[in-house]
Amino acid sequence: MKYVRHVTVIAILLVVTVGIPVYASGYVQTKLGGVDAVTSASVIIDMPSGKYVVVINPALHDNDSNLEIWKRFFAGGEIDFLFEDISCVVGDTDQAGLEVAQSFQSRLPENQMRVRREDITLMLSKAVYGRYDVIIMSAEMFDAYNASSVLQNGIVIFGG
Repeated sequence: MKYVRHVTVIAILLVVTVGIPVYASGYVQTKLGGVDAVTSASVIIDMPSGKYVVVINPALHDNDSNLEIWKRFFAGGEIDFLFEDISCVVGDTDQAGLEVAQSFQSRLPENQMRVRREDITLMLSKAVYGRYDVIIMSAEMFDAYNASSVLQNGIVIFGG
């Protein structure tokens, strides 16, 4: 009788300490349901309201057809699959620009577009030397920092 009680207590402790946290993590439901990151639908974020500016660095794209595809994508058009990753820089105080960047990011396969926040002055300073793939700014920040003079060599797309 002591043996059965001892095994029962150990089994209950194992279920409480290991079983409940594993079940609550969603791992079991995912494995039993058959849904994983590849087969589940991704959520596309709607474009936020407001005006924005996208600047593409033409020097970083070796293939002109890829550049045309990125231009169409950032102008709001649909694109075919593209075997090129891109890095997007947004000003750290530009919340509207970040929302636009996240919306574009949601339309691409996972990890194809990285969004990085950076001090706007530093971001524009690097842009003078062509050290960016894509810069996304709200129209207000674009005007406030006089970015048109700094980003004159890039391909500028106005949206919103």
